[in-house]
Amino acid sequence: MPDTLPAPAGTRPRRCLLADPARFVQEVLEPVRAIVGERGLVTDRAAMQPMMLAWRDNWQGRVPLVVMPASTEEMAAVVALCARTGTPIVPQGGNTGLTGASQPHDDDTEILVSTRRMNRIREIDPDNDTITVDAGVVLQTIQETARAHGRLFPLSLGAEGSCQIGGNLSTNAGGVQALRYGTARALVAGLEVVLPDGQVWNGLRGLRKDNAGYDLKQLFIGAEGTLGIITAATLKLLPLPTASATALLATPSPAQAVAWLRRAKSLLGENITTMELMERRCVDIAMRHNSAIRDPLEARHDWYLLVEIADQGAQAALEARLLAAVEAGLENGELLDGTIACSAEQAAGIRRIREGAPEGQRLEGASYKHDVSVPVSQVPRFIAEADAALAARFPGIRSFAFGHLGDGNIHYNPIQAEGGDRALWQSYLPEVNLIVHDIVARLGGSITAEHGIGRLRINEVPRYKSAVEMEMMRRLKQCFDPQDLMNPGKLLTDR
Repeated sequence: MPDTLPAPAGTRPRRCLLADPARFVQEVLEPVRAIVGERGLVTDRAAMQPMMLAWRDNWQGRVPLVVMPASTEEMAAVVALCARTGTPIVPQGGNTGLTGASQPHDDDTEILVSTRRMNRIREIDPDNDTITVDAGVVLQTIQETARAHGRLFPLSLGAEGSCQIGGNLSTNAGGVQALRYGTARALVAGLEVVLPDGQVWNGLRGLRKDNAGYDLKQLFIGAEGTLGIITAATLKLLPLPTASATALLATPSPAQAVAWLRRAKSLLGENITTMELMERRCVDIAMRHNSAIRDPLEARHDWYLLVEIADQGAQAALEARLLAAVEAGLENGELLDGTIACSAEQAAGIRRIREGAPEGQRLEGASYKHDVSVPVSQVPRFIAEADAALAARFPGIRSFAFGHLGDGNIHYNPIQAEGGDRALWQSYLPEVNLIVHDIVARLGGSITAEHGIGRLRINEVPRYKSAVEMEMMRRLKQCFDPQDLMNPGKLLTDR
């Protein structure tokens, strides 16, 4: 194997760690073994495999070593060793990301450091409405722990049963309740971070007010492990709602959906937790590939809204408020039909439609996934312009739009023509991305709303960020990680 390997566009060449196997064993492997013990090491290629493969985009990583520290102290010692030896590190949580941020490259130039053994609930403070957890705690475990204490941790994702909070924070995850509660960034009171030189910054302060200088925790949220490794977090909790209601509503168009959203906000206020937009093809494909999914409305419609609200108080009172908002939408032509779930089972059935859309899409051939955001007012224009531009350039392409209307985050994922050659349609990906993302930029949006940059968008970002913004990001990276050892080749390219 050559000493240096080709690097992705815009990055420096990387040195294969196994170019000198004896040196790697002496300087890295054995010292790491002394720090974490046998339980904290994986060197067998087959045992590493689940951590090497991205679940969606088929990136295949290859590293000579996976390290699994069990504590912040072990993590800090491992990172300090890597800093001394110039060994690049890829941090990984649950490996559920969608842009390859936690995926190693396939050339043995890095080691992977997993947080899966760092899984303690350190403290819960119901009076302060905070919970402090290790980075490797699974999101669902945090939700359940909070619920057991009568509290809510509202971050909610499709992968919540396997994703870890450290990864959620490193990518600033969004989810279906961001409309009311914000993204992961809004739910953090404090962080503990191992810096690229092995120092530990303990910022685990459960304070609502702290005006003593820079808000350093925000630098690491959304940084995708390029500035340091989050090892613990103090998270904000909220009162657990005592009532909730779920509805599936038909709407004539995205423009009318936005109009009803405005009306619903006036009538329901912050009780709205979820406002998901789906076109009819999403419903059809979800039902086609999952026999457990049923259309709860008798007639077919072009567009749908999945709405959820929650509050303290009586269930009947909350349902009455939702019904009043739906009736107002019907009277004003913003809604065409709808159903409000009468049981938890019916509510789960409605949510299953939204969850089944991306799953079914994967079985329909080549598709082009875009996690974009525009101002809510521009969502109808974005969808219309993107649909028209792609239909003109690629006849037969199938529109497939769904996502978080309430915060302007649309998963715009058109699919190849039915019966078309998959390989041919996959070759159109760069041009499809360019068309869609240029429209997003023109409307004042972002090409990645909640999934992050990772490897997927790294070479597209400079087209849509100003030179000043790119230089600010590079200066931050240089300040924290001058050796470029923390998750190299992710989020930010060299000049």
